[in-house]
This record gives sequence, C-alpha cells and structure tokens, in this order.
Amino acid sequence: MDRNLALEFVRITEAAAISCAPWMGKGDKIKADKAAVDAMRKRFNYVDFKGKVVIGEGEKDEAPMLFIGEKLGTGKGHEMDIAVDPLECTSNLANGKPNAISVLAAGPKGSLLNAPGSYMDQLAVGPEAKGVIDIKASIKENLQNIAKALGKDIGDITAAILERPRHDEMIKQIREAGARIRLIGHGTISAGIAPGIPDSGIDVMMGIGGAPEGVITAAALKCTGGEIQGMLKPHKEEFKQQAIDRGLNLDKVYKIGDLAKGDNLVFAATGISDGPLLKGVVFTKYGFLTHSLVMRSKSCTIRYVETHHHE
Repeated sequence: MDRNLALEFVRITEAAAISCAPWMGKGDKIKADKAAVDAMRKRFNYVDFKGKVVIGEGEKDEAPMLFIGEKLGTGKGHEMDIAVDPLECTSNLANGKPNAISVLAAGPKGSLLNAPGSYMDQLAVGPEAKGVIDIKASIKENLQNIAKALGKDIGDITAAILERPRHDEMIKQIREAGARIRLIGHGTISAGIAPGIPDSGIDVMMGIGGAPEGVITAAALKCTGGEIQGMLKPHKEEFKQQAIDRGLNLDKVYKIGDLAKGDNLVFAATGISDGPLLKGVVFTKYGFLTHSLVMRSKSCTIRYVETHHHE
C-alpha cells in the first residue's frame, strides 16, 4: 500500500472526527455517531480504491451505518478490506468524557479477520514484550514475563482494563500480582494500541472487549511491532452461531497474524476528545485543529499528523 493512500485514509478519520466533535457533551450519541458515519462514508468515496467493509458499525438494514459488505471508494485501484469505527467511545463523547477517536484499518482482500460482533478475550503488548505473553497462562505469569521483558519491576507495570463486573476477578489478580491498573470506561482500541506507542504509560491491555475492535487493534499493533492474542467469547447464541458459520474456532487462540494478515496494512486514527494516544478536536476562530496518527506495517512507521482546518 503506497504512502498516498495511507494519507488519504487519515483524511477520512479527520473528516469523521470534525463532523461529530460538535456533539461532545450534548447527550445525543445517535446524532454524534450519524455525523461521524456520514462524513466517513462521503470521504471514503472520493478515494481511488475498491474497498469492502468487513468490520463495520452494523448490518445492511441498519443504514446509515457503514454496514458489513458495503462497497467503498471509486472502484479504481487496489482491492482492500476495511475495518471501521467512525466514533469509538460514542457514549464518552456524548457525555463530554475523554478517549473518543475515529479509527480505521485497511489491508489487501482477505487480510482482516471477519470477526462476529461479539466479545473477545484480549491480551496486547508492545514490541519489547512480543513473544513473552500467553493468554492461557495466569495473570501473574504474564505480568511477570512482561515486566522482565521491559526491564521493569512488576510494581511499575501498568495494565489497562475495562471497568466491568466481568473483570472483577482479573482486577483482583492484577492487584495481587502488584501491578498498577488503568481502569477505562470505554475505548479498548486506544488502550490496546497504547503499549505499542513509546511513552504512552500503558504496558499491557487485557480483558474481554469487542471482537471487531480486537481486529482493528491487531492491525495497529502489526504496524508498531507489538503483539495481541485473542479468544472469541460470544455473549449470545446468535453470535456463537455467527462465528461458527464464518468458520471460526471458539477454542482457538487467535494470534496477531490470524487477526491481521500480511505486512501491507494501514491504520489511521484521529482524536475527537482527549485520550492517552491523541488530543481531541480543538475549535479555533479559524476552524478546527486535529491530531491524528497513521501507521503502515510495511515500513513500521508511526506518523503523527497535526492539521489546521480553515473553514
């Protein structure tokens, strides 16, 4: 994938972020999400490529969401799979809270796992801890191995985890192991990518989050040289059947190469409200200021983009 296409993708997340940013704190997550989706779809269709949504916001009968199977782009150029979350942390943005981003991942056809819209147990680390994690091992063992790989005491390791009742036992075990905890209300993509970003303050993300978000996280970590492991945890019978129909194995540990294949992936994200990775959209008297990052697995580059948008 060439650099020009990667930069086109960051323009797409910028457009989505700017469109939904005015809804921050106004309590209407539906209108905020619609604004992001509409802007993302419009901008996608200016780009010369043949895109197909494999991970989206909804199914075809739930328009105006970017639905699974939707075709994007002009139809000219590379044939690509697209995974999108036009507004991750919708509730956070609507309630004026941090960590909302607009995000997408892309790769050649067949490169992104077509995960069901259910849950996945995830364990994500940066490049220095690559190769030392095992999602089937104990929490303490994983934290000890991560600490050793990073050259830290276990008490200096910070684990990000969703604050949910399902994680009460995991949180207890992290505390007993002596590690620090960053509890998050929403935003597993940001938290999962953070270990791969130098000086993010997060060393590992663990726990059960969305399976589609896990695939997007895997694409980003492929670009940073990090690692993620995941196991599908369908929370409803329909999603269990959906996984089986797609040929997925509920007992399998999905490695990063299973979730995001190859070395020609791109990840782009733009901050909407301030978070650990990116600043949110800033309203100026001239227009908007956005902060984004774009990454390509082929070159293993992390490029930060600050853009002044004049109205």
